[in-house]
Amino acid sequence: MNLKLSRPLAIFDLEATGPHLAKDRIVEIYILKIHPDGTEEPYHRRVNPKMPIPPEVTKIHGISDEDIKDAPTFFGIAEELMAFLDGCDLGGYNSNRFDIPMLKEEFYRVGLTFSTDDRKLIDVFRIFVKKEARDLSSAFRFYCKKEMVNAHSADADVLATYEVLKSQLDRYEDDLENDMSFLHEFSKDGDFLDSGRRLVRVNDEIQFNFGKHKGRSVKDVLSKEPMYFDWIMKSDFLADTKIQLKKVKEDLGL
Repeated sequence: MNLKLSRPLAIFDLEATGPHLAKDRIVEIYILKIHPDGTEEPYHRRVNPKMPIPPEVTKIHGISDEDIKDAPTFFGIAEELMAFLDGCDLGGYNSNRFDIPMLKEEFYRVGLTFSTDDRKLIDVFRIFVKKEARDLSSAFRFYCKKEMVNAHSADADVLATYEVLKSQLDRYEDDLENDMSFLHEFSKDGDFLDSGRRLVRVNDEIQFNFGKHKGRSVKDVLSKEPMYFDWIMKSDFLADTKIQLKKVKEDLGL
């Protein structure tokens, strides 16, 4: 089944120095931009993270320090990457929890803001979990009836994710709509304000989603414990979490 698109959908995958969103860095990005007319436009870059890649991580994605020593830094590709993704909805496999937050953090580090406010976010993993609950290789085997080659390489993961999404729409045509707004709502697992999932909207109230104040409203906590805001600003939280919390605080007039 071909996707019904009103604007481009950029399915992407990141490989990084590790899983820590605040500390680790991107080493490879692969994007497949699918245009509304069905044409496909790839984008692929290796990135020098300016930090060592742990050997155990290299064993997973196959990228070593030697492989990216002459690659540009993220700063060197940020403008072209921002332009390539301009006007696109975003898709990926577990992308709401990893790839999108990681990408936003990298843009913040070079002084750019990559907003997802007006984008539809299609997480194929979330669709899969709600329907079958498997990893990408199993999803590919289940939906596409073949084995993945070069799993954990960015290009293979993107192409597999794209095939799985189309197969999901075929398989669940009775209750999955071929519509990016529907898939955006179906594949999300909470109304989070920040990519670190520390702030969540519950019944029009912004609440903390972590620590000792989990489940309490930001308004209530910061009214009674204003130093909690200062602690977050000084601690090792994602830049996006800090920016969104600051906006909430200003909106609340605190």
